[in-house]
Amino acid sequence: MRYILILFAVFMSVVMAKPNIIYINADDFGVMDVGFNNSKYHTSNIDRLRAEGMLFTNAYAPAANCAPSRACVFSGQYGPRHGVYTVGTSARGHVKDRKLIPIENTLYLAPEIQTLSEVLQAGGYRTIHLGKWHLGMDPTEQGFDLNVGGYNMGGPKGGYFLPIQSQAKVAEYNDDYPAGTHIADVFADQAVKFIRSHREDPFFMHMAYYLIHTPLQPVPEMVDKYGGRKDRWAIYASMVEKMDESIGRILAELDAQGLRDDTLVLFCSDNGAHSDISSQAPHRSGKGSYFEGGIREPLVVRWPGKVEPDSFCDVPVMGIDFFPTFLEAAQVPVPENKVLDGLSLVPLLTQSGPIAERTLFWHFPVYLQSYAGKADDSHDPLFRTRPGSALRQGKWKFHQYFEGGRLELYDLDADPGERKNVASLFPEKTTELHQVMQAWRGELQAPVPTELNPKFISAEN
Repeated sequence: MRYILILFAVFMSVVMAKPNIIYINADDFGVMDVGFNNSKYHTSNIDRLRAEGMLFTNAYAPAANCAPSRACVFSGQYGPRHGVYTVGTSARGHVKDRKLIPIENTLYLAPEIQTLSEVLQAGGYRTIHLGKWHLGMDPTEQGFDLNVGGYNMGGPKGGYFLPIQSQAKVAEYNDDYPAGTHIADVFADQAVKFIRSHREDPFFMHMAYYLIHTPLQPVPEMVDKYGGRKDRWAIYASMVEKMDESIGRILAELDAQGLRDDTLVLFCSDNGAHSDISSQAPHRSGKGSYFEGGIREPLVVRWPGKVEPDSFCDVPVMGIDFFPTFLEAAQVPVPENKVLDGLSLVPLLTQSGPIAERTLFWHFPVYLQSYAGKADDSHDPLFRTRPGSALRQGKWKFHQYFEGGRLELYDLDADPGERKNVASLFPEKTTELHQVMQAWRGELQAPVPTELNPKFISAEN
């Protein structure tokens, strides 16, 4: 009998073991910037994750630029619940070109909003943040035991190579590494140390690379294979490969420590790429736009024993789903009174059943100025985004823009590039989705800008 009880206890400990969770979040990295979608890029380690896990072919960022996207992921909530809509001011671009007074932006997640990291930390996980945070001054005040390089800044202040001559958090490692060390190597090294120190504990690692955010800085040992330092895309491609190399070190350490089978690894990005540097075709536009190129993301999940290798899922999903997914995987209950707008993806990952049919939403009552004029491939050369909302329901993508009430409807199956607005051809569907969007905004009390800007100068004048 005692032997049976021991076997049962061992069995239950295996069944109930909490997996380690590694969330790898690339920065400004588009859906067409990974090797398995575009052979121009060398991403052997991300490709390995895809081969050993599940690829989501209709994955979306919750916003088209970094801070609001990350705020949605770590709060588990759509933008109107936390008010982080953009980076810095919402009044981007020239004042004379803005017809409306945009809704005021909230810079960081409010302290009272429970983060994913706080809930996992309270659930028994050791937690580490590495790289870009952008949601507050100090990640250790928002659920992380350790912080490597994260603070309120959105870009790699001081650049990508040590020594960093600035107040950037990565500068703390100047004396620990040789001059010329890439910060991606610092992050990989510190991640490896953390894994070795906590191999017996369940841990949550947020590896949030600053790559591939500007400034573009060539990786010397990689850039020549893509065309050399005088080519902007070659520099970009070398930075992509550097990130992939760093990811490879983390995956190798999981193997070395015997933790591969005990670890869920999710790779995604916060928003699309700069489309003038890295085309996201067939998707339109890039970072800052709510066309597909600005929000469609590469999403792969490896979870040995749970996720079938080389599998894929075409259900539309979003970054707001990560919060409930990680909690279910970790067997950590959702805190009482915590509102989560996403759904757990565990049924899709394990192919145990569907998730509820739903509509995905984006709300952006703000302006984002142009980066590259016509090369941004947005509505006009002045802005990547003007105030509005968007949704996806099935094959339909619907946009509403507040300046003139413009409505756009796209059939993504027939027109993945969102080139043909078919709102006039399908008036009933347009009206239906407009009503769905209005009801959603009403439920979340999403603010809509209506006040006219007295300094606006119409192009018609």
